[in-house]
Amino acid sequence: MIPNLFSKYPLPEKLPKTINEVVKQLKKSKNKEQCLKEAYQILIKKYRGYKILTYLKFHHAFITNLNQLWLKSGFLHCTQMNYLLRLLLVKSKHFKEKDIVPKYSLTYYTSPHQYLQVRIGKMKEIDLENDKFVNVDIWGAANGIKFGDYANGFFKSK
Repeated sequence: MIPNLFSKYPLPEKLPKTINEVVKQLKKSKNKEQCLKEAYQILIKKYRGYKILTYLKFHHAFITNLNQLWLKSGFLHCTQMNYLLRLLLVKSKHFKEKDIVPKYSLTYYTSPHQYLQVRIGKMKEIDLENDKFVNVDIWGAANGIKFGDYANGFFKSK
């Protein structure tokens, strides 16, 4: 079983200094949406998903050490990128664990893929309050998937 594909890996109490600096920056965000977009930008500049490396580096999916993940750049698996995004969002204090929901799709209609749905607040529509969620797929960003969408099928953006 790929770690964290169908569950949330526990977040550590203490963070390495380098990650703590990023969290301090995110704590200054005005609201949830700004914090999410800033964390997204930080991570898509540092990491990316590669279709072929998902298979060639399958054994890397089992790396769960936070320091080891953070010090990498370039390719990470979707579950690892989502773990780092969750970590940044929850530690920023703008989000709680319940605001972040792992979701799943199939890329190429056969390959399991994880993205996140993140609650950024309430939105009023016709006197009804509904939670407002945003799809976030850091792995998909390098493959043309825009903020608010997620990779599925052959990556055609909605």
